[in-house]
Amino acid sequence: MAQRDERPKRKTAPGSKQVISGADSVAQLEARCRALEAECETLRAELAQAQGRVAGLERARNEVVDRIDWIVDSLNGLKQADE
Repeated sequence: MAQRDERPKRKTAPGSKQVISGADSVAQLEARCRALEAECETLRAELAQAQGRVAGLERARNEVVDRIDWIVDSLNGLKQADE
């Protein structure tokens, strides 16, 4: 005799599949679109700010590298003058 599967069957939660009327879905999509556009603008502003910060850090790094090169060259010149 075949045994029946004893596992409980899954049931979907009531209301998990909502039916939205056309007008409601358009309004919801428009609201979501506006929210996403606002978020996009915020992210663009943050990106521009971060890019400005990166550019500033790169300039500062280049200045430090130039100073270090100058110091190394100066020390090498002093060392050669002593020899």
